[in-house]
Parts: sequence; structure tokens; C-alpha cells
Amino acid sequence: MIHRLIILLFLFSFTLSAQSVLSTKNKKAIELYTEADNYRVRGQFSQAISLLTQAIERDKSFFEAYYRLGIVYMSLKDYPRANHYFENGLLFTTDPKKQKVFWFDMGESYFMLGEYDKAKKCLDDFLRVENQSKPKIDRANLLLRNITFATENQGLTSKYKLKVLSDTVNAFLMQYFPVLTADQQELIFTRRLGGGPNDDEDLVVSKKNARGRWLEPESISKNINTRLNEGTCTVSADGRKLIFTSCVGRNGIGSCDLYESVKIGNDWTEPRNLGPAINSAEWESQPSLSADGRELYFVSDRRGGIGRRDIWVSSLNDRGEWTKARNMGKPVNSIYDEISPFIHANNRTLYFASNGLTGFGGYDIFFSEKDSAKAWSNPINFGAPINNHEDQFALFITADGEKGYYAHEETKADGYSVSKIYEIQIPEENRIKFRSNFVRGVIRDRQSKAPLRAKIELFNIEQNQVESLVMSDSVSGSYLMVLTQGAEYALYVNKPGYLFKSVNFNYSVISNFEPLVMDIDLEKAERGSTVVLNNIFFEVDKFDLQKKSETELQKLIRFLNENPQIHVEIGGHTDNTGSVQYNRQLSEKRAQSVFNYLMANRVDAKRISRKGYGSEKPVASNETEAGKSQNRRIEFKIVQ
Repeated sequence: MIHRLIILLFLFSFTLSAQSVLSTKNKKAIELYTEADNYRVRGQFSQAISLLTQAIERDKSFFEAYYRLGIVYMSLKDYPRANHYFENGLLFTTDPKKQKVFWFDMGESYFMLGEYDKAKKCLDDFLRVENQSKPKIDRANLLLRNITFATENQGLTSKYKLKVLSDTVNAFLMQYFPVLTADQQELIFTRRLGGGPNDDEDLVVSKKNARGRWLEPESISKNINTRLNEGTCTVSADGRKLIFTSCVGRNGIGSCDLYESVKIGNDWTEPRNLGPAINSAEWESQPSLSADGRELYFVSDRRGGIGRRDIWVSSLNDRGEWTKARNMGKPVNSIYDEISPFIHANNRTLYFASNGLTGFGGYDIFFSEKDSAKAWSNPINFGAPINNHEDQFALFITADGEKGYYAHEETKADGYSVSKIYEIQIPEENRIKFRSNFVRGVIRDRQSKAPLRAKIELFNIEQNQVESLVMSDSVSGSYLMVLTQGAEYALYVNKPGYLFKSVNFNYSVISNFEPLVMDIDLEKAERGSTVVLNNIFFEVDKFDLQKKSETELQKLIRFLNENPQIHVEIGGHTDNTGSVQYNRQLSEKRAQSVFNYLMANRVDAKRISRKGYGSEKPVASNETEAGKSQNRRIEFKIVQ
């Protein structure tokens, strides 16, 4: 599942074996060379190396064999050996048409080693003589732009603090694509038992103990892990929706497909294929869910993209179905490869890796910001020391923006890989613009305290639009909702047969950024039940409704329309500041404003009464500002 950098010979190298005449006359050398290429194209590199080495022993000036050996070592990411054979092969030809083949791949190989001066010379030499292959010319120019960028920026390293996670977590030969729940209590990642691409992959989870230490990873679920490969997953912020990649053995559509499992109580459901809206006949992998699990980013090499591998996106519709995936397009996708997307919990910042955007080398980590019109900004390089001349892949940033997690992979001389998961402390100046925290708790019946499965909606009340939607767990009633800086929110808890409950979070000017715990009890929609409308707003000593009250008022209208038999009273309340008569008059006028809004929206006047109670019915002490704030409220009560 983990993406490996493969040097595509048909795109970036001339196929010398296709030439009608080779430089050697030695028949045995040609036979060995041809046999080696059969192994090379199948990825059997050790056999190819042995045969090419024998071909060179038969003819020391067989420069095509040197070139092919260099290509094999590039495929193994052994760039020093690749350059050794490229340099030696160049000694046996002075023909620029043949030399340019070496210069192009040497330029890439030196670039991958961070030897930018040597890379630049090779690429300049290549461009001086190449005038036919546009893909190769474009690639060489991209590498030269990268060299300029890298030499100008490699000294501007941010003060990231990197540490490898303990051997308790890094217990396997390979572990990669780490993701965390929003509360940072669970770390889920792919582990591979061997270093080869076909070795067994499973999803494992490590949990934090009371002292904040990661415990030994264990299989995420017997319903998810099989004797086949499962990997590259994503999890919703509450840890209850998981999407992962599986390539063989399941009811699939293409070579690799995305599957979904939902956690109910403590058990994960049997995975289901996400279907043709997401999966194609091609390769899909590396998913990333938005915090509420309703938007999905992933990588595919299907047709209709901009490059070979692009980032695609889909969202859930009102029926809970995934919409047909759409290509993210530019400026995120390039004509090369974009992989390992990660949408931050704030749902505004997308991190991804690209080898087609200007960077330090190979795959770099970039990020792009989504504006209010849902347009993505030009990607920005994440910078050194995270990015360097080596490939960088998946990066996960915690909701609060303070930490990152990523896996660093190394390829050994035998072609096998090892990787470990690292934790990054991100300095203040490099943290995301919009940090997130969360509110969590349990939804219960007010009287019985039984847990309830309910819909929880988060509205941006300035824009009157839904930011997020989650469901509480049907077994425990637990929920988790992400809150992001930069807006004022109304949170609504809804369940048929119950009064909706509203909560206000003003995160436009937040200073205390700690996670919240809030258990919410719902009252059954029956006579005498009362609920406070916490998102109706008035100016001080005024009764005109503020525009941001519209979200709450529309929610109230929907409730009344869904329950046509209910009659309610709109009650206005104040604190004890001012005279009794003034408070009663103010509360009456505020109740009347709500009543008028309902009438203007075609609610039957016979179903609504209104009353001003002034300061008669406090729900908290008027001795504190917090208590007074609670007493200034609009309630609605079911009267029949």
C-alpha cells in the first residue's frame, strides 16, 4: 500500500534495448543484457544486476549495460551505485545523442542525493542537446526549478523537534501512514511484517495509558484484518468511522479499493466496499476523512485526472450516500503525482505529498488552504527539515496544531525497506492558522439517563450553514464534535420524539483552547417540557433580533413543522438588573420578536403563545455575571 518511488523508464528514460544496434559485438554480452532486461521489467532486480554485471565483464566498453545497471539501482533507490555506473558508462561514448540518456537520469539521481550542483550540470547538459522529448524536457526543467528552490531554502529550517516514537510503537519492520483520533488517545497505522511490497499488512491501534504513554499496538479488529493485506486508513475525529485500503480477496471493483467500517460500542462492523461512486476499475488508496466523516479525499490513478496519480474528493449527500468522486484539479494536482492527502480537523487545511510541485527533492509535503468560497490556495512547501532531498510521504497534524506524526522510510541495498513513525513538535510560528479542539460527552434521556443515538449538528451562525454533522454512538451515547477557531457556532442535538437542545460556542475570539466535556440530556417532547434557545441574540437592553439568531429560529420552525400537533409558549426572561416592571416589559418584547418571526415564516399563530417573565424565574444566581447570563434567556415550552 505504501507508495514507493519508481523510476518510470518509459516516461523518463530512453529505452536503449529498443535500439537496432548496440555498442558491443559480443554475442554473449548481448544475450546477457537482453535476459537481464526481462528480469528488470518484472522487478527481479538482483537477477538483473547479476546478468548485467556479467555482460560488462564480457565487454568492458558495453555502455548500454552500464546505463541499465544505473537504472536498476535507481529503482532500488541506491543512488550512489546508480551514479557510479552512469559515470562509468559515459566514459565509453562521446556521442551527445547517447550521452544525453545518461545526463537525464544522472541529473535525477544526483538530485535525489541532494547533490544539487552535480544534478544541475547534468540537466543543463541534457537540455543543451535534447530537442524532441517534451515530457523529459519538462521533467528536467522541473528538477532545475527544484534545485533553485532547494539551494535558496535549505538553510531556512524551522525549529521542528523530531523524535522517533518508542520501540513499543515501532515494533515492526515497517509502520507507516499514522492517523490519530481528535483526542489524541488512539494512534492507528499500517504495519508490515516484512520489507517487501508483498509482505503482510494489517491495521493496528496503539492507545495511550493514564501517564500519556503509547501502549503496545494490537490488531484493530478481527472483522477488518484478514490473512490478506489491509492498510492506509483514515479515521473520523471521534474514532468511529474507518476507511481503509484493500487490494486482494474482498469484493472489489479495481486493483485496490476503499472500504468502510463503523464502530458501534467497542466493535467494528464488517467492512463494506464504498462502491462505484468512489472506487473505479483502477487503483484507489490513501484515504483521508474530514473530522465528521462526511468528506473523503483519496488518491487514484483512474482516467480523467491531471497527472498519473491525483487527489480526488467525494462527500456524503443527505441520504448518506457518497457522491461521485471529482478530481481536485489545480492548483493541488499537477501533471506528475500527488499522494497521501490529509485533511486537517479544521476542514480548511489539506496536507499532501507531491513530486510535481517545486520542492527539495522527490516527494515533498505541501499544504493548501480552503477559503470561504471553497477554493484552494496555491500549495506551500512545508519546509525543511521535514522536507529534504529524500521522499516524504504521509503527514498527520493534530487538531490543536501542536504536533505532527509521519513515517520515514529507508530502502536498504537489497531493495527492502524499513520505516519508523516519528512525532514532531511544531513551533508556534509554523502552526496552522485555524486550530481545532473538541467537545465530547454523552447524549442521554433526561429522566432515565439511558444513552441515546442522536444527530449532532454544528452550524456557523454567522453564515447560517452546517459545518459538521455526527451521530452519537447507539450503545454508549458518546459523541465528539470538532470546534475550529474563527467562527461562532451553534451546536444542536436532535432526536425524534425529543426537544432539540442547543449550545453556543463563540470561537471567533476564543482564548481558552482546552477540550470540553459536556453531557447533554434531552427531554421528551411532551406537555410541560422546556428548552432554552441558547442561540437567540439581542443587543443589551434591546429587543430586536440579531441576524445570527436566524439559525436557531429556523431550527425551531423545523421542529414545529415536524411536530404539527404541538402547541408551545415562547417565554422571555431577564436577570435582576433594573426594575421589575422594566424587566417584564423587555422580556415581553423579546418574546414578541420571536413570535413575530415565526408568524412571518407561516407558523400557525394558534399554536404559539408568548409571555414575558422578567426576572421572576431565575435558573442561576444573580450574584455572578455567569449566573446573570444564564438568566437572560428565551425558552420555549410545550403547553399541549
